[in-house]
Amino acid sequence: MVNNISYADDMVLLGPSVCAVRKLLSMCEEYAVAHGVRYNVAKSEILVFQPREHKVDRVPEILLYGIPLNRTKKFKYLGHWVTECLSDDPDIERERRALAVRGNMVARRFARCSRDVKITLFKAYCQSLYTCSLWVNHTQKAISALRVLYNNIPRMLLGLPRYCSASGMFAVSQIDGFQAIIRKRTASIMR
Repeated sequence: MVNNISYADDMVLLGPSVCAVRKLLSMCEEYAVAHGVRYNVAKSEILVFQPREHKVDRVPEILLYGIPLNRTKKFKYLGHWVTECLSDDPDIERERRALAVRGNMVARRFARCSRDVKITLFKAYCQSLYTCSLWVNHTQKAISALRVLYNNIPRMLLGLPRYCSASGMFAVSQIDGFQAIIRKRTASIMR
């Protein structure tokens, strides 16, 4: 059972019940007193994962240092959006916006570069798709919007028509397609 996920100063506590989370917070408070640290109550929140068949409307108060923690429907942990219904759509939208910014930056700053340089820049700046290996619960609409943007950026960089074949463009340019990127990232995290 995993009940604590921590990276640097970011921590997530996981519990199957309010009682379990209260116990974990009590242990954290004891640790803080013993080691001279203090958790930031203003940055601490509660998220209740919601099963599809039974929504939880009311949750008993959970306190940190005697102060009730705010309940949220989603939060960002290490750059990845986590939602109460475990939907990846908000995180895919975050990545779509970030990809649009990176793609436009590359197109604007390096418009006069050679084709090879543009392909290298696309691979460096536009293929990261941060946390895509975690996406398992999303709508087709959300993933399609990201895929269309991913396909359009090299068209824009290389001056190709908007409706040219994406698979042909990727094959000729030796660039991994959208699904290949996701498969590689997923295989990498599973390894």
